[in-house]
Amino acid sequence: MSCIMMVMKNPIEEKLQNNWKSIKKEIRRKAVHLSSLWIPYIIYILPGQTAVCLFLFLLIGDFIFEYGYYKRYRWARKTFGSLFYKTLRNKEITNEKFHPTGSIYVLTAALICSCFFNKYAAIIGLTVMLVADSAAALVGKAYGRIKIYKNKTLEGTLAFFFSAVLVNIILSTIHPFGMCSVLACSAATLAELFEDKIRIDDNLSVPLLTACILSL
Repeated sequence: MSCIMMVMKNPIEEKLQNNWKSIKKEIRRKAVHLSSLWIPYIIYILPGQTAVCLFLFLLIGDFIFEYGYYKRYRWARKTFGSLFYKTLRNKEITNEKFHPTGSIYVLTAALICSCFFNKYAAIIGLTVMLVADSAAALVGKAYGRIKIYKNKTLEGTLAFFFSAVLVNIILSTIHPFGMCSVLACSAATLAELFEDKIRIDDNLSVPLLTACILSL
């Protein structure tokens, strides 16, 4: 009887373990996400053309490695796979169809922002995406209880909005904080919330939309 009890798992305990595993994976993913804060810093310190060339070079290199991983090339599996496997989403691991990771969208956003928006709007747009998206995911995973749209929670959405506002306040030394900033944060929050409706990855839509509104 005791053996049977040991084999049987408590459903609540099993659910908590699965939730904790999910949170740990999200922490790894967002740690990589936040490590990309060097991108807005590069835009700040480098001349525009130099930053554009750097982002283009990195984007091409990233795409080659990710596509090589998808095609199961050994060199890509040993490099890209060994470094980022634990942070990849299920659709990025399966080989049914090529799914770019968030890094491709982040570098694409950095390239477009550097080309078409002023430096300070680009910096804020990219920083909002990196910080607010991480805050929303971690708060939503750990504390999200009230579902408002599909798998998105009220707690995660509020975390996104307020962290986006905080970023704008902190960076008000390079771009004045005002109603335009609040409008940009609101639009970015909606873009993240309804990502599946607009069919654009939030790593791309959030910085472009934020930078666009701040530039107008």
